[in-house]
Amino acid sequence: MRALLVVNPAATTTSARTRDVLIHALASDLKLEVATTEYRGHARDLGRQAVQRGEIELVIVLGGDGTVNEVVNGLLHAGPAPDALPRLAVVPGGSTNVFARALGLPNDAVEATGALLDALNSGSERTVGLGLAAGTPGTEDAEVPPRWFTFCAGLGFDAGVVGRVEQKREGGRRSTHALYVRQVVRQFLGDPYRRHGAITLRRPGEKPVEELALSIVCNTAPWTYLGNRPVYAAPRASFDTALDVLGLTRLTPSAVTRYGTQLLTSSPERGPHGKHAVSLHDLTDFTLESQVPLPFQMDGDHLGLRTSVTFTGVRRALRVIV
Repeated sequence: MRALLVVNPAATTTSARTRDVLIHALASDLKLEVATTEYRGHARDLGRQAVQRGEIELVIVLGGDGTVNEVVNGLLHAGPAPDALPRLAVVPGGSTNVFARALGLPNDAVEATGALLDALNSGSERTVGLGLAAGTPGTEDAEVPPRWFTFCAGLGFDAGVVGRVEQKREGGRRSTHALYVRQVVRQFLGDPYRRHGAITLRRPGEKPVEELALSIVCNTAPWTYLGNRPVYAAPRASFDTALDVLGLTRLTPSAVTRYGTQLLTSSPERGPHGKHAVSLHDLTDFTLESQVPLPFQMDGDHLGLRTSVTFTGVRRALRVIV
């Protein structure tokens, strides 16, 4: 099988020596080409080129969720075609690796490589659904190009936290759970819309859901991980369905304590719930719009401020080796 390995040399949990070992292991079973990313967006370009060449059967990503997202957007540049596009495989190399872990892969790069080779030998794969976010026609964000996401997106509070963490990392800070906790606190203290949310969710044929202070869109569960602990914002979300949404209409200190505790103790059977929590399952088409520009993130990548984002859940988008 002819394969392309896309390597992010800045991946936080793999060393140069580890990457060399993994490359040799993969090259023993595959006709392997290796490409190292050199700039933001390079992984997307490599994924698109792999499709255009027509001879690559498998694209393997060695990196974190951001690199996976770029490769997926490159593979799906012309739209989803599971039976025609190269298959995707992931070797986790980031700090959290939500997509790989949600697929059931080990969080260790060496163990995941072994699992990948076993899956290739046995022909084990699945077709997964993905989310697509685009600018909303008729709004100031109408010209924003569509972008795919693999496990989550968010408009508002959680995206603000992601943006703060990215700023700290650009300043040389390591991505740790303590760093995230500190930025959650700072985002809460600085968020002027936590008591009366500015976000409205609109979907065809349904009453709008208004005054959301937080809106998390999930393509799978868990939503994220704290160390080895999975966190379920939308427990029913799945790669086999469309998109789920968790919205909170208030982020007062008592509400943050309540729903934060529910997130930390969440399970596949129960996520956040209560008077100010809105949970929606298996949505194919909907729009999040805001009265003011708010932070927006996809797969943990901060994408700036938006006033309106239109989401589409695509149930069969890409084949993945598992």
